[in-house]
Amino acid sequence: MVLTPETALPFFWTNSNQRQNSSFYQAILEKKVPAIVGGFALKEGGYTNSLFSMDGEGNIIGQYDKVNLVPLGEFIPFSEILGKFIRKLSPLEATLIHGQPGQQFQTTFGKVTVGICYDSAFAEHFRRQTAKGGEFLITASNDAYYSSTILAQHHALDVMRAIENHRWTIRATNTGYSGFIDPHGRTQWISNQNIYQLYADTIYRDYTQTFYVRWGDWLMPVLLIAGITLLLFKNE
Repeated sequence: MVLTPETALPFFWTNSNQRQNSSFYQAILEKKVPAIVGGFALKEGGYTNSLFSMDGEGNIIGQYDKVNLVPLGEFIPFSEILGKFIRKLSPLEATLIHGQPGQQFQTTFGKVTVGICYDSAFAEHFRRQTAKGGEFLITASNDAYYSSTILAQHHALDVMRAIENHRWTIRATNTGYSGFIDPHGRTQWISNQNIYQLYADTIYRDYTQTFYVRWGDWLMPVLLIAGITLLLFKNE
């Protein structure tokens, strides 16, 4: 299966004419290799930043719409109230539509836990999908605007998501760092920055439900309260 970065093919992939005219799409048909493609989808009132799962026959069998959009970068917050003023601060001519949190992403290899770029900062976003059967984890990003420090931080976020969900993780970015991460958070391969690279490896589906996947964030406040209680008793 081939994974592309976020919006790697920046047109409306749901438009059959645009899809048919894509050399990438024609390669899917020729080679009969499943692919996950970054593009856009038309929706009522706007469009979404999306990933499309294609089978080897070129059929769309899954679609994920980015849930956590970047304020001012991808959408204008409080646009109903402050729209005219905020639009002067944003380069966007139009805004994206948020995807729904309850999405499930289907591929030829089963359900996948998936995120696009800024989604990586939201652990609960991945936990929900894994709890519903995500067997491995993929993220696709456009990090073209960021320094190597930010790229490393973004990679580190996905390392945390891999550990929390105990899932093999694939990262695809346009400028770095793409990578493969095992369920223990060990990076098996990482790309260079701003160098065109292709990489192939084997990952494994996993059905483990970690404590975090099963119980969520409630464990942290419980441990915090327990720690403070033990500290108070120790000081008495």
